[in-house]
Amino acid sequence: MLQVGKKIKSLENRLALIARLEGLFDDCNAYVELAEEIKDDSLDGDIEESLHNLEKEVEEAKIQTLLSGRYDANDAIITIHAGAGGTEAQDWADMLYRMYRMYCERQGYSVKVLDVLPGDEAGLKGVTFEISGDNAYGFLKAEKGVHRLVRISPFDSNARRHTSFASVEVMPKLDQKPNIEIRPDELKIDTYRASGAGGQHVNKTESAVRITHIPTGIVVACQVERSQTQNKETCMQMLYSKLVEKEESEEMERLASIRGEIKKIEWGSQIRSYVFCPYTLVKDHRTGYEDSNVQGVMDGNIQEFINEYLKKTSPIGNNS
Repeated sequence: MLQVGKKIKSLENRLALIARLEGLFDDCNAYVELAEEIKDDSLDGDIEESLHNLEKEVEEAKIQTLLSGRYDANDAIITIHAGAGGTEAQDWADMLYRMYRMYCERQGYSVKVLDVLPGDEAGLKGVTFEISGDNAYGFLKAEKGVHRLVRISPFDSNARRHTSFASVEVMPKLDQKPNIEIRPDELKIDTYRASGAGGQHVNKTESAVRITHIPTGIVVACQVERSQTQNKETCMQMLYSKLVEKEESEEMERLASIRGEIKKIEWGSQIRSYVFCPYTLVKDHRTGYEDSNVQGVMDGNIQEFINEYLKKTSPIGNNS
């Protein structure tokens, strides 16, 4: 039932976009016809504004056509891991987490933390969170990979420039169990006390669960549900999602190598650099897209990076 409701909402959003396009097109026509009738250029500003608004909506419609993947309409689950480098890298992981929260706020998406491991002094060693909203996975799959930060470290008393890394994993939340077999003997299940917000049993009972899928080495964890059973169920959902994403990633890598148009897609690939010093620039290494407004990007303004990735990787976008 939930899946049907999401499908209906997605279709309603597309119909609303078509209605906006028709309305803007009619507005442009009306202004042009009126300007011709009264033979006056005083309406030039209104015509220009209408054309600009129409162009923006057309561009959004183009992006929507690129979201045709099997799981693009699904919610997303993101995991951020701090790279080597202690507090500096852990702070960078926290900065990325904030960036995605602010992006979700702009998009009208909701965010639910599933697992969090605080840093030793500041920031985060790791965090896993679920993002719910129309085409959440379709957009946020563009963020998978290693993100690089260059800045003057606030934790360095000598004010030296540091380079830090954090990896971002993105997988679709599955609405139903996929056709993947997971045998009990393939799982290593650990329980531990939750370390963050997660209900009345936090730090009292071993309600948190960590599951390792031995054949692939995939590890998932959840600590926010109220019971060990619920956390285990959430972990299994995440494990299925990761296995599905692994299959999708391998297929995308195969297609990318055939097209030869974009950097190899893999967990360890450095996809984007965020430079705060000696100049300010955010650059996506897969598409070449750049934005000198680093603070704007860190405040969640990453849609253009996502759009450029979709255009670059989609068969439709590459043929346009």
